[in-house]
This record gives sequence, structure tokens and C-alpha cells, in this order.
Amino acid sequence: MSDERTDQLKQLLSNTNALLEAMRYSTATVSGEAANIGRYSSFGTYLRKYNSLVKQAAPLLPNTTMLDLFDLDKVKGRGSYTWVQQKERFDTAYSNAALLKSLLEGAIGYAQDETRNLTDFIQANLRRTIYSTPMKEIEVQNGIESLFVGRSMAKGTDYDRETGRVKTSGKESIPDFIIPRLNLCLEVKLLKSAEDLKAMVDDINADIRAYATRYERQLYIIYDLGVIRDEQEFKSGLEDAPGVTVLIIKQ
Repeated sequence: MSDERTDQLKQLLSNTNALLEAMRYSTATVSGEAANIGRYSSFGTYLRKYNSLVKQAAPLLPNTTMLDLFDLDKVKGRGSYTWVQQKERFDTAYSNAALLKSLLEGAIGYAQDETRNLTDFIQANLRRTIYSTPMKEIEVQNGIESLFVGRSMAKGTDYDRETGRVKTSGKESIPDFIIPRLNLCLEVKLLKSAEDLKAMVDDINADIRAYATRYERQLYIIYDLGVIRDEQEFKSGLEDAPGVTVLIIKQ
């Protein structure tokens, strides 16, 4: 992909995010049943802006068959619709803009880039959130969550904790964190002794097989209290699985 095309896609993604944010804000700033009369009255503006973005994106995307282009000549003024009908058109514009966002992110490789950026961020900053030698994994998990919060990530929207359970062959696995927009699950392991090493590797291998049925990307963070001597040897077998990244943080 050329740098020029990538830059154009990134700009369109930024504009699409701005459109979605404007739509969310326009409905959040009014409240109460009476406010429904005007809550969705700007649907025509958003349909036009969406159409404009699609026309710009179409030559740059490999497949736009999933995207609708609205016939604006058939869209009447807001006074011709009840608020329920206005909401239907507003919701249609929003859902299509969200789909456009997803296609743009896929074309750019957004999820891969963001996963790599998040991994680098955790690697650079996690140790400073752990003030003493951790004895339990939850201490490391709390450190990671504090990094998420410091990165302005909102729980329940940008990430979630101990949700997204997966059942395979009668076994239930629940990742420590999930980041839905990246289709990423994140597991934290605390390695305290050499005796725990083999059991940890077995656990990770089992998790990889389970989570691969649901998540495109998996990140395993090993907080090592001085056990692992050869990091590449430890990672090699685990990272052979598609979408799997192993990050070792030394105490």
C-alpha cells in the first residue's frame, strides 16, 4: 500500500470517527421524552456527510459492496417525519458509518498497529506501576488497568476485565482483559519460581487454543521474577500460533 493511499485512508478514518462522535454527542446532549422530538432531527445532515465519506472511500477500499449509498433526493425534510421515523434514519446513518469505520480500519491494518502500540506501551510502563514485588497476579492486572486508565481507555467501552468467556471441550476460559475493537484478549501471568514454569507454559498453550476460537489476537504478559533466562527460547513455541504475542516483563 502506498504512503499516499494510507494517508488518505487514515484521514477518512479520522473523519468517520468525527462523524460518529458528533452523532453520539447530538443525542447525548438532550434528555427526557419531550426531547425526542428534536433528538434525531439532524439525520439528513448525517446522511449527507456519510454519503460524502463513502464516495471518497470507494476508490481506496478493495470491497465496498457492504456499504449503502443513500438517494438523498428521496429524503424529505425533517418536518415530514415523526421522531420515530427520524430515529430510524438516524440509526441507519450511524450503523453504516460504523461499518465504514470498520472497513477503513481493516484496510489500514489499524488493529495490528494498535495492538503493537499497546504492547510497546505496556512494556515501557508496566514496571513503574508495580511498587513492590508482586505476590499475586491481580497486582499485575491492577497495574495494567491503571495504565489503561492513564491512556484514557474507558472500562466497558475501550476494554473490559474478566469478561468474554470461551468454552471449548468442556473447559471454560475467561481472559483477564479484552479490547473488543482490536478483537484482542490479554492474559497476565506471574512467574515466581522455576517450578511454576512448565505449568505456566501448559496453561498458555491451552489458553491459546481456546481463545483462538473467538479472538483474532492474543497478548500474554509474563511478569517474571527472575526465572526466564532465554526470552526468545521461551517465546518461540508460543508465538508460532497466529495472532499470539508474548511479552516478558522483568522485575
